[in-house]
Amino acid sequence: MNSIRVRIGVLSVALLAGLSAPTTGAAAARSAPAPTVEEQRLGKAVPQEILRRSGFDAAAAEFADDLAEARSYAQAQRVVTREGSALWRRAVDRAQGRGPAGGDLSRDDDRPLYWARLSMTRDVRTWEPAFGLSDAQRGALIGALERVSRGQTDIRHPAGAAGAGMKRILVTGFDPFTLDRDIRISNPSGATALALDGAVIETAEGPARVETAVFPVRWQDFADGMVERALRPYLKQADLFATVSQGRVGRFDVERTNGAWRGGFQDNDNIGRTETIPVADPASQPQWTTTTLPYREIVAASTGRFPVYDNTSVTEIPAGGTTAVVRPDGPTPGSTARAGGGGDYLSNEIAYRATLLRDRLGLHDSLPGGHVHTPVLQFGAGNTDPATGAVTDPEFVRNRLDIIAQVRGILTAAVEATAGS
Repeated sequence: MNSIRVRIGVLSVALLAGLSAPTTGAAAARSAPAPTVEEQRLGKAVPQEILRRSGFDAAAAEFADDLAEARSYAQAQRVVTREGSALWRRAVDRAQGRGPAGGDLSRDDDRPLYWARLSMTRDVRTWEPAFGLSDAQRGALIGALERVSRGQTDIRHPAGAAGAGMKRILVTGFDPFTLDRDIRISNPSGATALALDGAVIETAEGPARVETAVFPVRWQDFADGMVERALRPYLKQADLFATVSQGRVGRFDVERTNGAWRGGFQDNDNIGRTETIPVADPASQPQWTTTTLPYREIVAASTGRFPVYDNTSVTEIPAGGTTAVVRPDGPTPGSTARAGGGGDYLSNEIAYRATLLRDRLGLHDSLPGGHVHTPVLQFGAGNTDPATGAVTDPEFVRNRLDIIAQVRGILTAAVEATAGS
């Protein structure tokens, strides 16, 4: 059963620091940057249809109007934080059945939030106010907008009497990706984050409250430390965490091992990175991290219609070797990572970063956490052509709802398996 919450727009210290980026000298007027590759997709018909059929086109238009009326950087700060926070709350409320649907697009859809956010970041990126914006100020506004509209500053685990006896679960999801392949794509992990934010799951061991956040599919944001900044304040409060992303067709996977390698696949800005995952203190960086989720109990539990696997496979360069090989049973001592169980893209990277942060905080033995890959979200038969297909169909919606429900079941099984540990 979902708890009903009233959110108060409280900004974190980190957010305030980000908004107060200093300038060097006067913020002289200059030409605004062009929209990013990701933002440029907004002009296509599918994003506009998704925004229109969810009512999120109105939120994007209101933001543009309010931003245009800002007469100072301080006013722009207030617009960004207010409207970005409201966008996240609106998306969560819509997914959880509160307030108007805004159109005929199903409430479980994560795409309105994604496209509305891009409309807002594009507006800030291309805005040329009369008072002038320095590069640092513009970057601070965009960074703040990204964080508040992704729920990263909205995590509120209950404290005191309200939280007595209640487990605290932290879950992350992702934006849609591979949009040049099919711009209609939805990401069930992002939809899950919206559906479960603030939800209270009733388990055999008592209630568990879920808090969520969504992350971009962009290499640079991860290199800039977005994952660590967002999760660090909350991991010590959590009883369990799960990073979630879309994975393989027709199956869930609990990824046993995460690797310290980026494999070069293009992100949502069509940028690839092939390198060791860049983290703070690289001298102490391990090649591998491992899940502490109760994978045996999760796999054995009846959580939904999709099979759930304990995925132990990795790709490594063995110690003393030069050629990458697949190891079905996990890495061998002294090997160099080339892919974790979750691959070598940002799914693997968020799992690696979150579990490395867990370990560096000294929580490896006390905090269950790791990565869950959902099935690929598929359109119905007869609606698979990206060029001519509809933006949604009944089977597409059913698949997404079933995936969301099964993630909830997996979290329930995990809580019950770790109770008392």
